[in-house]
Amino acid sequence: MAADASKPPLSSAEIAADLVRREDPDRAVSLAFAPADRREALTALYAFNIETARVRDQISQPLPGEIRLQWWRDTLEAAAAAEGASSGGHPVAEALTQAMRTHALPFAAFDRFLEQRIFDLYDDPMPSRADFEAYAGGTASTLITLACLILDESAARQASDAAGHAGVAQLAAGVLRLLPIHRRRGQVFIPADILEASGCTREALLAGDAAPSARAVQAMVAYARGHVAAYRAASAALPATLRPAFLPAELTPIYLDRIEARGAGDENASAAIGPFRRSWTYWRAMRRARAVI
Repeated sequence: MAADASKPPLSSAEIAADLVRREDPDRAVSLAFAPADRREALTALYAFNIETARVRDQISQPLPGEIRLQWWRDTLEAAAAAEGASSGGHPVAEALTQAMRTHALPFAAFDRFLEQRIFDLYDDPMPSRADFEAYAGGTASTLITLACLILDESAARQASDAAGHAGVAQLAAGVLRLLPIHRRRGQVFIPADILEASGCTREALLAGDAAPSARAVQAMVAYARGHVAAYRAASAALPATLRPAFLPAELTPIYLDRIEARGAGDENASAAIGPFRRSWTYWRAMRRARAVI
């Protein structure tokens, strides 16, 4: 069917918004709780996360993936250095470079983010909790920190501890939700020291051996819950202006409850949270934030 020539082409911001709505409903819904004049920049940031997360699915060998991540690095570095830098016609890159300029987002944060994303392209083991936390710090936590800079630059510095713990917990839950996909790829994101402590091997986890896999999943859930508790403590006094950046992390305990009850291989454990419960969870979190002002 031919495209409707009477409709104007979508803007880069509209394309980014459509991508986030389709691929990341948890963050898409959180945008409604952010000030209207910050939503476009937040959307661009979340669309960038989607674009880089799915590089692995778009390649057959790691090298093209590294080239793609390097393209992002070069594009964002140029945007940080020059007002008129080109985004190569990529709508998400165009939206993100505009957000970087508007909110003075530091290129160094994106550089760390992209460096950690290289791990996604390979099947190397995650050696330890410390390595997992470094990976989470460079990806999930950095995403929250950048969102805080967009929302309230003057207060964002207060959020570093909360963002660190929230990102680790969020990533740990995400790793468990994606376990069936990682098994098909031959990837293991659960740290090797957690596997060893739970009496599970990489091979047993990839094969889906029931008993050792269940122990490893339970150990990872406990690890994530520890970071949820630390996030709660660190975020208690954060200003309400920063709360929209943390709303997706508020869903982490719900996902962990599902995984613990049903197992990480159960499709219902990894399914998206329904719209009513998601919105109610976010509304409640924002009310708590207003109560501490």
